[in-house]
Amino acid sequence: MARKVKTDLSFEIGFCEGILRRNIDDSTTMELLAGFYTKAGRIDDGLALDQKLVAMNPDSATAYYNLACSLALKDRKKEAVDAIRSAIEKGYDDFSWMLKDPDLKSLREFRSFEALLNEFEVPGSETA
Repeated sequence: MARKVKTDLSFEIGFCEGILRRNIDDSTTMELLAGFYTKAGRIDDGLALDQKLVAMNPDSATAYYNLACSLALKDRKKEAVDAIRSAIEKGYDDFSWMLKDPDLKSLREFRSFEALLNEFEVPGSETA
């Protein structure tokens, strides 16, 4: 029997929100919750947490990458590309994922994104 994929994230969201009520600066939980929010379609809530994570961890490539994803999902393309630039400059290098990440789909044919890929000579970007 095929296993049913869980789409209701209310337990996970509630659990993480509970942890953050007790420890508002828990960046690990905040990052998980931002992801759960996004998967549940609560893009604005995920974006708000991603912005907070970047403020808390300004040297984190992952925080900037996640922010770029949230911004792209809100169709804020220029800001998303700026966040990806920051992520790459801070060491983000999972380019194969970046080129197929569904959160970044809105950027695939955006000239600034294409230019950024070329600037950093991202492997495989000529087919992105």
